[in-house]
Amino acid sequence: MNGMLLQGFSWHVPADSGHWERIAADAKRLASLGVTAVWLPPAYKGQGGVNDVGYGVYDLYDLGEFDQQGSVATKYGTKEQYLQAIRALHEAGIHVLVDTVLNHKMGADATEWVTATPIDPADRNQAIGPEERIEVWTRFDFPGRADAYSDFHWDWTCFQGTDWDEATQRQGLWLFEGKQWNSQVDSEYGNFDYLMGVDVHLTEPKVMDELVHWGTWYLNTSGADGLRMDALKHMGRDFTMAWLEKMREETGRELFTVGEFWTHDLAELRKFIGEDRTLALFDVPLHFALQRASWSRGEYDLRAIFADTLVDADPTMAVTFVENHDTQEGQSLQSPVAEWFRPAAYALILLREAGYPCVFQADLDGVGGEHPIAPVPGLETLMRLRASHAHGIQRDAFDDSELIGWSREGLSSEEGEEGAPSTGVAVLISQSGAAVKTLEVGACHAGQVWECALGGQESVIINEDGMAAFTVGDEGLAVFIPKA
Repeated sequence: MNGMLLQGFSWHVPADSGHWERIAADAKRLASLGVTAVWLPPAYKGQGGVNDVGYGVYDLYDLGEFDQQGSVATKYGTKEQYLQAIRALHEAGIHVLVDTVLNHKMGADATEWVTATPIDPADRNQAIGPEERIEVWTRFDFPGRADAYSDFHWDWTCFQGTDWDEATQRQGLWLFEGKQWNSQVDSEYGNFDYLMGVDVHLTEPKVMDELVHWGTWYLNTSGADGLRMDALKHMGRDFTMAWLEKMREETGRELFTVGEFWTHDLAELRKFIGEDRTLALFDVPLHFALQRASWSRGEYDLRAIFADTLVDADPTMAVTFVENHDTQEGQSLQSPVAEWFRPAAYALILLREAGYPCVFQADLDGVGGEHPIAPVPGLETLMRLRASHAHGIQRDAFDDSELIGWSREGLSSEEGEEGAPSTGVAVLISQSGAAVKTLEVGACHAGQVWECALGGQESVIINEDGMAAFTVGDEGLAVFIPKA
């Protein structure tokens, strides 16, 4: 089976608390497209209430159940609607990955006075002044929840630093008294432990115990099959691996996990994966390669599209993607792939044997908002072909900087001539207009007619040696399959 993950949200999902109901209603269609797992957005209450995408975490236990931050429901709906969406996905045979955001908290209930050292934001290892007393938003009592599920209350000792002094209304960066940044984080800015809000001291024993308690409760409550972990470059590998191990121990489940470690640097990704090999990572270098190719039309060397990517170096640990909520226009990590290249980019992750591809819901169905995204032409076809045809031996023809192609030989048919595959696929990608390229699809296909499933090209007949000359049009992508 060719697994396929769907990122089941985008940044501009309508703030109408109806997303969980839409996901539930869409479960059967997603299964028909070949989706085997859905990554759902953060389900807990954020500081922005119904307007919070979920990454401004306030209360991890409030899944749309308590009147907090101005609403009961989250942006996506209520707790019961969330659980029903998961049940609907499971009934459709789809696994569910839940989004965990553990690095920071926002929207505190009260302030505290702490002693803290001002830190240089450009070099977090350097102090830029003496210790001082500042007023910080670090008291989380969750009065609306009234200690349901957990009586743990957060105070300043649970955090390492912040970027705001309420007393003087100053923006900056402060490290709390007696605290140190985690040394096992990304080295950007000297040390990239701090990201936003109040920075959770993840390795503080009482915090670790509470996060293990929460994670166990959350996974058992939701019935989720796996995790997507946010902001790993800021959290410390020591915490991540220890917490994930505890989750697997406490739940007795495998818990497939993919993490977001946002870097161009393949070596950093492989270092984080380490010898443990207990979690996969999103292939950020591949995303940037796809983006560069899309904005360098005619000048990018397509032969090198997979150079220095995680899917090339360690395919079993790579979750490949074209775009996500953070790469949308208007976001802090905006890096959209140009529209003309998006169908080809999806072919590169969906119709090849290596990697675990993730489809962005905005690319599948479109999304409105300030920066709207139109559905990618042919994406549903590519998804179906991954499930139905993209199997068997892969043969690459990456020998031209402007025109590349590959084929999959397919699986043997249970009907008809013995050994003759009824599946298989041939793909051409061009960045210089219409072109022709000979591909080998396998001698078992000799004499078959292969029709163009995507790209509007004429059908071809496979030669006795399993070769054929396939064509691609000005759109830049053509996909062929055996004619039924």
